[in-house]
Amino acid sequence: MNKTLLTSAIVLAMTSLSTQALAARDTINIVGSSTVFPFSTAVAETFGRTAGFNTPKVESTGTGGGMKLFCAGVGVDHPDITNASRRMKASEFENCQKAGAKEITEVKIGFDGIAIANAKSAKHLDLSLKDLFLALAKDVPDASGKFIPNPNKTWKDVNSKLPNSKIEVLGPPPTSGTRDAFVELAMDGGCNSIPEIKELKKTDEKMHKAVCGGIREDGAYIEAGENDNLIVQKLSTNKNALGIFGYSFLEQNTDKVQGSKIAGVAPTYDTISDGSYPISRSIYFYVKNGHVGTIPGIKQFVTEFTSEKAWGPEGYLADKGLISLPDAERANVAKSAQALTPMSKPE
Repeated sequence: MNKTLLTSAIVLAMTSLSTQALAARDTINIVGSSTVFPFSTAVAETFGRTAGFNTPKVESTGTGGGMKLFCAGVGVDHPDITNASRRMKASEFENCQKAGAKEITEVKIGFDGIAIANAKSAKHLDLSLKDLFLALAKDVPDASGKFIPNPNKTWKDVNSKLPNSKIEVLGPPPTSGTRDAFVELAMDGGCNSIPEIKELKKTDEKMHKAVCGGIREDGAYIEAGENDNLIVQKLSTNKNALGIFGYSFLEQNTDKVQGSKIAGVAPTYDTISDGSYPISRSIYFYVKNGHVGTIPGIKQFVTEFTSEKAWGPEGYLADKGLISLPDAERANVAKSAQALTPMSKPE
């Protein structure tokens, strides 16, 4: 009898704890990209005011950090949504699957450019992708084609037309989606503009990838964390430094910083939208479908984010610097997102 009572008490206690855990999470938990953070925060604040749910908690952890948290498991201890300034990797998708997050909805929310900015008071630069690679690569080819540690100390060393100022670039850490996109779009593009390196891809693809993706670690590139606002603040006090961050932060800080032209093209809404700005990318958020129905408001939050009043060309996210998807694509993504259609494994 006592054993039966004890067993019943344990079951009741476990049920009570489970109920308390669920009750403790009546707020959507969002992590991920610092680039998507201002957009997600704006939607969260609007949602909290108007939808009858708690205002979601949004944390800026970086894309890579967000993916790790998001894919660590299912349940109230794990995030419901992660923001990303690049697409989810196949390896991240597999980690989610292994941890029980079987169904994930991918929502492409728009476009963003990666700005290479400096202080408003500094010289306005026009950089090529090759300039960026030669300034920031860990190893570069010498005159004989041999790869050596990057010897370039000034921008003039990189390109005689550029200023004779020290190479000092504040940028995101390896966990950042902005860093991933910068390497893929800028470093890789500049890398392959050099014939010796382009040829290397045919003979040694692994080394080619290492050369093109390697960022120098001698102080010329300074990892500034996931806080893009901090980079903006540092640029405003150091006119010789450049900073790497999303276009939305440039747009919000035009009184302090200016975006360099890349291959003659300035980062603007139009040049990023039409793809003529060389360092442009898509941005996303991902929903853990297994949490829908457990954590209140997830489906409604997705509907708010993908509403025309939010992400449309005239929506409130445009004021934050979001560059909208084309009308037809936006309609298709909204339909898929609001239906919480599970994604397939990324290629």
